[in-house]
Amino acid sequence: MTRLNELRLISRVAQMYHIEGRRQAEIAEHLRLSQATVSRMLKRAEAEDIVRTSVIPPVGTYSELEGALREKYDLPEAIVVECTEDRDGAIMARIGEAAAHLLEVTLSPGEIIGVSSWSQTIFKMVENIHPSKSAQVKYVVQTLGGMGDPSVQTHATQLTTRLARLTGAEPKLLPVQGVTTSREAKLLMQADPFVRETMDLFGSITLAIVGIGAVEPSELLARSGNIFSSRELSDLAEAGAVGDISLRFFDKNGKPVKTPLDDRVIGLPLEDLERVDRVIALAGGSKKTDAIAGALRVGVIDMLVTDKFTAQRLID
Repeated sequence: MTRLNELRLISRVAQMYHIEGRRQAEIAEHLRLSQATVSRMLKRAEAEDIVRTSVIPPVGTYSELEGALREKYDLPEAIVVECTEDRDGAIMARIGEAAAHLLEVTLSPGEIIGVSSWSQTIFKMVENIHPSKSAQVKYVVQTLGGMGDPSVQTHATQLTTRLARLTGAEPKLLPVQGVTTSREAKLLMQADPFVRETMDLFGSITLAIVGIGAVEPSELLARSGNIFSSRELSDLAEAGAVGDISLRFFDKNGKPVKTPLDDRVIGLPLEDLERVDRVIALAGGSKKTDAIAGALRVGVIDMLVTDKFTAQRLID
């Protein structure tokens, strides 16, 4: 009976604290107990299974899908967003909104952000970010060459400069082609002091925001001119490539696919991305499912922001 009487009192303390909303000091005074005793009883209430913690995810959130992604891909974190249509435009919009909120609440003072410049999903994120009330970020660094077809070239520049303005940072642009005509042309372009200044910051990036592409380039990237020829893309596919992060290709198992084409890309290599403290990938859509699965196996992504349809495909 002694134990039952003890548990009865512990139950009453737990009821007063968790249900009636009373403070520990108030409970102690009411029951003539010390505050230390009340604190110990509240811990005992959990140990004795008198108090159980339940997390009830709100409608429109997908904690089970997120948990399954974390487990299957050994992924530190995942955000799965609600989306009413399994369509690229709708998916990019929803992912962009979620990523914008994530960025706003997790940025640290002095952050150096690296951002892939030819991603429509990242551009959607930037469109949804609210201006920072205090200057937090030091630099926003463009991690893939931003020069290209003049009709779309402003996209890459705007993405970088707008994100910098919204976060109170200084933009660091990469004013060269993302894909050069030869290795020699790449070396020549990288010798430019402005290009060198930006690339020297790659090793200091604390947060990288990346898109994930299929071997077949997105409409925006294709229009930019920063792509390989159809024959070269076919050769990449034959070599086992399923997708890319900033034009650095990998296979379905996450192994880098190295070809001479890699020597023509001006941007952040996967090896450098691996050293970044936090890498957030934004991607979704049926055409990219295999690419996303491969990217998650590369081992550089710390958080994936995707949609519920893609998440289910990745798990299945």
